[in-house]
Formats: sequence, C-alpha cells, structure tokens
Amino acid sequence: MLAVVCPGQGSQTPSMLEPWLELPATRPFLEELSDASSVDLIAHGTLSDADTIRDTAIAQPLIVATSLLAAQAIFGVDPLAARPSVVAGHSVGEFSAAALAGAMSPAQAVGLVAHRARAMARAAAAEVTGMAAVVGGKPDEVLDAIDAAGLSAANMNSAGQVVAAGSVEGIEKLVANPPTRARVIPLQVAGAFHTRFMASAQDEFREIAATWPTASPHTPLLSNRDGAAFTGGEHGHGTGSDVVERLVHQITSPVRWDLCQETLGNSGVSGILELAPAGVLTGLAKRSLPGVELFAVKSAADVPAALDFVSTHA
Repeated sequence: MLAVVCPGQGSQTPSMLEPWLELPATRPFLEELSDASSVDLIAHGTLSDADTIRDTAIAQPLIVATSLLAAQAIFGVDPLAARPSVVAGHSVGEFSAAALAGAMSPAQAVGLVAHRARAMARAAAAEVTGMAAVVGGKPDEVLDAIDAAGLSAANMNSAGQVVAAGSVEGIEKLVANPPTRARVIPLQVAGAFHTRFMASAQDEFREIAATWPTASPHTPLLSNRDGAAFTGGEHGHGTGSDVVERLVHQITSPVRWDLCQETLGNSGVSGILELAPAGVLTGLAKRSLPGVELFAVKSAADVPAALDFVSTHA
C-alpha cells in the first residue's frame, strides 16, 4: 500500500528546478503553472537566490509546483498507471496533495495557493512574529513551555518535534528557557503561520476560496486538522468544497502532522513516497513509522528509482 506525501514551506532550495527542466514536457507544464499563479516559477526555481525564494509569496507556489511536477514525472497521465492509496501534505503541501487526490487540477492548486501565499505574506508584514522548532523533551513539558512563553504550538510534527509560533519576544523567551532535554531552534520564516496572527490572511483567502472550482477527491486525502481522511461525497472521500474549507481553516490552526502519520501507520501503508523537494517528511517518518519503507524524491535523477518503488508498493 503506497502513500504519497508532499512537503511544506522551508523545503525549497535555490536552483531546485534545474534538473527537472531536462525532462520532456516539463517547461510547458511549469509555464502553465506560472500563468495560473502569476509567479515566474521557472526563473525562481533556477535563478533566484535563497533569500528571494524564502519570500512566502514565492515559496509556496514554487513548492507546490515542484511537488506536482515530480508527480507528473512519476505517475504521468496514464489512467491505468499505479496510483497511491492515500495522499497527504504538510501545511502548504496539502494543496499539492489535494491536486493529487483529484480535488482540483495542478493549475487550480497552484493558482489557489498563490492567493494564500500573498495573503499570508501581507499578514506577516503587518506584525513581526516568528517560529521556532522544539526538538526533544517530554511532550507535556514542551507544550507547557510553549504556553508559558506566550506562544502557540503551530506544527505538531511528531512526539519529538513541535514548532512554536508567536511574538518575537515569546520566541526569545522560549530560547532562553527551553524545556528539559530539548533544543529550541529559531526558524527563518516570515511570520507566525498557523496561529491567530494569520487571521487577516484567512479572511482574505476565504473569499477567494469560496468560488474556486473543485471536484470530489478520487483518492483518500488526509487532513492536517486531525489526520482523518475525507469521507462522503461522490467518490466516498468528501467533496471539493470540504477540502477547500479545511484549507481555509488550516491558515490559523495547528498542523497535526503527528496525527497524519498515526493514520498512515494504522492504515497498513507499506511505503511512503515523498515528492520533491523531499527530505523533511521522510525524516519524520523514519522515526515515527518504523518498518515502513521510505523514498524521498529530491531531484529528477530519482525518478527511475521512484518508479520502481511505486510498482512495489502501489
């Protein structure tokens, strides 16, 4: 049983699209997604430096486009090709996963996430905030320390990794007073994502998302809200409007990747394929899902081996 997972913000690196442009049909695909997002994805994926692609308005559509490009190279357009049994995405990666599940086309997913990215960038610019990863420590003590610093647990990635978010002063307080046996690592991000500080972005995005074209997913799609798969709807996995409603909610609510991993572990998944720009989610799965085979698609050179991995587990 194959699961495909899609990475979130922070996974981007300079020039990461260069190897993919050597594959057939890549350039027209990226040009279509660039038009949909009003972002020159080819230029930013090949020429822009790290600081430029760290910009939320650029990073989010670039990451989603890269994941979908990798999916196209691996799964193609053959309706009889092997398919994943379940898909999931971390934070912005949930847009990539929504497209893989059939809730929207790749162009619709990248176009929609570009609106999210611009709204979140504006919200982040309105007030200086930040995020920090807390690695290690006892879960209860970690959450208590985050709360004591006046912060929120924005990403619950695993029992040993939680991302705190909020004011800069709160981040500094947490760094100065880390939980026992834990490290606090400030992150280079634009703002406190998945917290109340993104409320204005959520309101702005909700208006756009309300009229966005969607379809019922044809593949189970796990939600960042609670790790559950969408149920009901024409295909038995929820409607497209259900998917978009949760994408709206996600902007100010915690990412419960720990629960997504728990669902994957309980569902009998034998292999997890992480789409480019990969590495983070397979790293988390290595610690949380022992016995499950993992494959991280980091560049176009990984496609042949990824095809073998898919044929084994799909």
